[in-house]
Amino acid sequence: MITVYGEGRGFRVIWLLEEMGLPHRLRPVDMPAGVENDLEFMAINPAGFIPAIRDGDVTMVESIAIMEYLMARYGPTPLAPAPHDPTFPAYQQFLHLGEAGLAASAYFVLGARNFAPESERQNWSAGQALDVFQSRLGLVIRQLARTPYLAGEMFTAADISVTYALELAQRGAGIALGEVEKSYIARTSAREGYKRAMETCQSRKAWFARTPVP
Repeated sequence: MITVYGEGRGFRVIWLLEEMGLPHRLRPVDMPAGVENDLEFMAINPAGFIPAIRDGDVTMVESIAIMEYLMARYGPTPLAPAPHDPTFPAYQQFLHLGEAGLAASAYFVLGARNFAPESERQNWSAGQALDVFQSRLGLVIRQLARTPYLAGEMFTAADISVTYALELAQRGAGIALGEVEKSYIARTSAREGYKRAMETCQSRKAWFARTPVP
């Protein structure tokens, strides 16, 4: 049984596990309460951030790294095209862009807009993070003008990565998305694996219920 610690980016991992049909459980982590008091979690990830997993003797952090581990360990899976597949370069690019270019940037916009003092909510760094997000989003939009999914005609783990980032940007950072991106999210979130993951991640489901889409 694979244990996933924490929601947030852990949703990516839960969604992947649902798509692959692998047995798992979510172990909630209460970040606002202070993870330093959660000794079980801190033993898994002493750095104190989510997600993390335990898979037998293996412990890992970082959502994209966890996804790659799971697909390599329990694959092959169509969620990860083989290196010789023509779709592999796009798959690899967008799998990582979903975190490094999109979610990481949106996270800092979210922090500035929701938690910074009023005078700091439009500071230079927040503006820079938004610019980075928008430039990387342009790559996503250009790709989706060609194909329904980011690696081509088939849904892959790259779509899990990017869908999470776009939803974080919308609901967390208040970044308005265009019709191309909204249609894409509608396609990916209609999957049964996504729906099952949302039922597992009840905190995320509650957040969606109370957070409007701009």
